[in-house]
Amino acid sequence: MIQITIDNEILNAILKIEKNKDTLNSVNIPVFLSNKFRKNTKKRSSYASKHIEGNPLTFDQASKVIEEQDRHFLKPEQEIRNYYSALTFLEKKLSVKEPISFEMILDTQKHICFGEPKEKIGLRGPMPPGVLFAVWDQKTGNPEYIPPEYSEISALLNELVEYINTSDDHPILKAAVAHYQLVTIHPFEDGNGRTARILSNYVLSYYGYGFKDVGSLEEYFAYDMDEYYSSLQMGLPVNYYEGRNNPPHPEIWIKYFLKIFSLYANRVLHIAINGTKEDYHIRESQLSNKSKLFLEYLKKHKIMRFTPIELSKALGITNRTIINWCSELSKNGFLKPILVNERIRFYEFIEK
Repeated sequence: MIQITIDNEILNAILKIEKNKDTLNSVNIPVFLSNKFRKNTKKRSSYASKHIEGNPLTFDQASKVIEEQDRHFLKPEQEIRNYYSALTFLEKKLSVKEPISFEMILDTQKHICFGEPKEKIGLRGPMPPGVLFAVWDQKTGNPEYIPPEYSEISALLNELVEYINTSDDHPILKAAVAHYQLVTIHPFEDGNGRTARILSNYVLSYYGYGFKDVGSLEEYFAYDMDEYYSSLQMGLPVNYYEGRNNPPHPEIWIKYFLKIFSLYANRVLHIAINGTKEDYHIRESQLSNKSKLFLEYLKKHKIMRFTPIELSKALGITNRTIINWCSELSKNGFLKPILVNERIRFYEFIEK
């Protein structure tokens, strides 16, 4: 298991990320804009994670194929759809705060490798006598990485699960360790990198570092794939038992992960703030002049909850007029109608 020693550089990187996280938490993103961000993030993550491994589809092609149904998909298309499916699967797990488990790891890889031959789904087994299981360099034919024996996989995964669920390490460090360990254990014949990236993201979101699902962390790994792979390898020999099981300088990977996450966090904050401002102005421009004035009245007087009859008396206009304005503001995401026995009883202001 990778062992982490926290130095000032690591600590300062975490503190900067925490500052961005706190700032982002103060940004009020309307529910429908949040849903838009979430869907786009899932598409960009599906594209980027497979782009790292050489999938030839462009982002526009990947986005389109995710939306399509009821046709035969080529292998690169199915890979994109599978990753999106795995993200949706984990999204449901996250909604009930299900901790990472051995079974979740297997189920995630099953989604990622849907449609592959059955021997590629689930934990890898023993190789035929005299055959080495390795990750091969397609250009030279030499092994790039020789993972641990198949008989050790279950114990190593259980050790990782226990670490994630019980360690006092910072959640970002847990995510970095999960990423490294899953790639290094290499428990499957296929889908190891994708499983590592997607479950690393799950750890971040589980502990509150999902950054409101704005932006794709996988895209930042994909920007410089040579640096990504060299940071994972840390200059160690190709054999798991010659250093990768307990790397002497794990800070190489940890600091790389923190650097990438910091870039991602900065960009997410920019997207969220500017996207929310732009969205607000677009929605405001769609209001009638009288509804805009009513909106300004609510903001000026800091009215967060009201019944139409209360404001009709205060403004000296009909209850029906207030209801019409409220309907327009609700349609454009400024007010939320509160129902009691299936009837609207009052409205809440949903913009900070």
